[in-house]
Amino acid sequence: MPDVPVAISRLGEDDSREAQNLRAVKWLLSQPGGPVVVVTPQRAVESASIARLIAQPGVQHHAWRGHHGGYYSGHRVLQAWPDRKHLNDVWNVDADAIAVIEWSVDETAEWISHMNPVQLLPGNRIEPSSPQRPAVAPLPEDVDAILRHIAAMAAGYSAGLKWNEEDKLKADMMNRPDRWVSVTVEQIRARCHDLGMRGEDVDTISGYLQRRKEGRRFNVGSSYRTFHFN
Repeated sequence: MPDVPVAISRLGEDDSREAQNLRAVKWLLSQPGGPVVVVTPQRAVESASIARLIAQPGVQHHAWRGHHGGYYSGHRVLQAWPDRKHLNDVWNVDADAIAVIEWSVDETAEWISHMNPVQLLPGNRIEPSSPQRPAVAPLPEDVDAILRHIAAMAAGYSAGLKWNEEDKLKADMMNRPDRWVSVTVEQIRARCHDLGMRGEDVDTISGYLQRRKEGRRFNVGSSYRTFHFN
């Protein structure tokens, strides 16, 4: 991931949602960079501090519906109250700065572990520390080579992984089950993150493996139905 300043504003003891929102706004505006982009679940925003920010000249405001995030180069981004899907929009993306306003601790736990952001709390801030990620066993070389290839291909697409690369992966999981049987979903997620893949693509790839481990099959287009990686 590019060297992007990242922060998350978290709800603390004797805190309020509005104070939490204001911490994120102040932090983002203190960062150097381009225009501000604000993303909220709906167009209507009840937070006074975020409404004031949106009203400033040059600030872009997007609601989740109809907005495809992740294209934030040259912008400072405020992602307000995201669920897991919308956290993916600010995971391994190029931006001048990223501020997240946490809504659910469960939704943000993995994102915080990977992104290692500044944590904004009432009267305190926790600076990024040396990442302490759980140790994950290395992948077999052939699986690792497949993920490196997929990551390289995805990096060349502005919208992430394309359908044909997904079909190749699904076909390989069905046609070469022997190479995937010992691989865990946790290993796949960790390696995809290490390769700098977008959060949405990480979810897609690890989701395929989870489905195969549950015994499910995939619908693959005729062009790749018999495909497998060498």
